[in-house]
Amino acid sequence: MAHNDTDTHYAFFEDREALVLSGGGARGAYQVGVLKAVADWLPAHAPCPFEVLVGTSAGALNAAALAARAHNFREGVAVLEQVWANFSVDQVVRTNPGQVLRNGLHWILSLVSAGWLLPPPRYLLDTAPLRELLRRTIPVERIPQMITSGPVNALAVATTSYASGRAVAFFDAVPSVQDWHRVRRSGVRRPIDLEVLMASAAIPFLFPATELDGQFYGDGAMRQLAPLSPAVHLGANRVLVIGTRGEPAATPGAADSSPAPAPPSPGHLLGFVLDSLFTDGLSIDLERLRQVNALIETGAPGHDDGRRPIECCVIQPSEDPTAMARRHANALPRSLRTLLRTMGAFEARGGLLVSYLLFESVYTRELMALGYADALAHRDEIVPFLQPWFSAGSASRAPAARQNRPRP
Repeated sequence: MAHNDTDTHYAFFEDREALVLSGGGARGAYQVGVLKAVADWLPAHAPCPFEVLVGTSAGALNAAALAARAHNFREGVAVLEQVWANFSVDQVVRTNPGQVLRNGLHWILSLVSAGWLLPPPRYLLDTAPLRELLRRTIPVERIPQMITSGPVNALAVATTSYASGRAVAFFDAVPSVQDWHRVRRSGVRRPIDLEVLMASAAIPFLFPATELDGQFYGDGAMRQLAPLSPAVHLGANRVLVIGTRGEPAATPGAADSSPAPAPPSPGHLLGFVLDSLFTDGLSIDLERLRQVNALIETGAPGHDDGRRPIECCVIQPSEDPTAMARRHANALPRSLRTLLRTMGAFEARGGLLVSYLLFESVYTRELMALGYADALAHRDEIVPFLQPWFSAGSASRAPAARQNRPRP
């Protein structure tokens, strides 16, 4: 069974459906499988059924692709399917042996010379190919038009500011939405362009940071203490979340209490850090979700302050992506395999890192198939979030259309 949570969260006064896509590197292919199932349930020319789109890292790229083609949800998903089903690592990072060798030697010389021979490198892998892929496949210039014409009300992309240490959700939305500022996190209205997307996907240590408006930003998962918060601030009261953490959450054998043969390698530690970045914030926010809703639902009798809970459904992989990645690790280019082997990423407990970097079709297609199957298994939980195309709680098509909804 897919890991599924149906719950309620926070309090708000709007009436919008939101899609929240978490980070996960190559695991983002799972989200495309779920979205393909949703697209198959909708009429062929239906617009995006979610008025609010929120994404982090790889999830931000998927969300932006949907927003740019919000007039036809199936078309947007088809573009994502085409990209993810035919992925190769060299579409994300430069993998030519000379480039990888130079990057590795730079790290070594900087380390052994304490920075005297060479300054510390700013990143391990060059993401210029990813920038070109996004330029070709995501027409970001269409996003304002999609928001103005009505298929979607808002798109938010999560980033992390290296200058302030704050989680910053850049958003484009209808005029009624205002910026927000909370403890260690904020929402800032800004056009969602290629630089914002590259910033959200800039995995620390591995990928270069991106400069935005005079400051450097990195992966949105780093300081994302409340992944559901942007959707709430953008007016959602029904939130469908597609995550990337499977069961078990760690590598095979992680629950084994037997002594480890050796301390964890750098590759395993980095994979562990990425797993925490991409998944722990969502788990914590869901727990907070339950607590807040319990307080709302047990409010003082006869006292109605206008607050109401927000429904939230979470779909996550029913199989462990780490175990899947270990089966396909040889699909990586030899240069990258060599680099990861040097870091210990292929040791018994090191598969976590590989599961986030294995942008190869043999792996991404398997994840997409898993996402599709998990969506079918949980159709009854997902369908209520597809209004107005389905009436709440049933699979029948609703008579209303999105364009008939009042705009704020």
